[in-house]
Amino acid sequence: MPPTNMIIKHHISKPDCTDQSPPRSAASENTQHQINQSEFSETVLKSDVPVLVEFIADWCGPCRLIAPAIEWASKEYQDKLKVVKIDHDSNPQLIEEYKVYGLPALILFNKGKEIPKSRKEGAISKVKLKEYLDALLESIAVA
Repeated sequence: MPPTNMIIKHHISKPDCTDQSPPRSAASENTQHQINQSEFSETVLKSDVPVLVEFIADWCGPCRLIAPAIEWASKEYQDKLKVVKIDHDSNPQLIEEYKVYGLPALILFNKGKEIPKSRKEGAISKVKLKEYLDALLESIAVA
C-alpha cells in the first residue's frame, strides 16, 4: 500500500493549439454582418446576388447553437450568396413584415423577393444547412 502522503499525478495531454496557418485577412474572417431596417433594402432587396437572411436574438440559445454553421456557410458559399444577420429585438418592423415567428429564422432572397419555400425556423445542423442551401441555389439557377 502506498504511503498516505504520496501524491499521484495524472498526465493529461493537451492538443497542440499553435496555429501554423497564415494569418487570415479581415475580409475572409467576416463574411457575414449584421444589418438593420435602414440597410435592409440596399443590402438584401437590391442585391445582385442571393442573400441568406438570418433573424437572430442575443437571448436565443438555438441562434448561438447554429452560429458556427452559419459562419461556415458564409465562407463556403461566399461566391454564390451573401449572408446577413438581423437582430429580432432591434428590428420589429422587419419581424412583422416577414412574419418571423420562431428564431433563428432563415430566409433566402433573390432579386428582391423571398424565395418560395426558403423559410426555415429553428436550429439546423451544418449538413442540413448545406442541403438546404444547395437545393435553394439550384432552384434559383434553374428558374
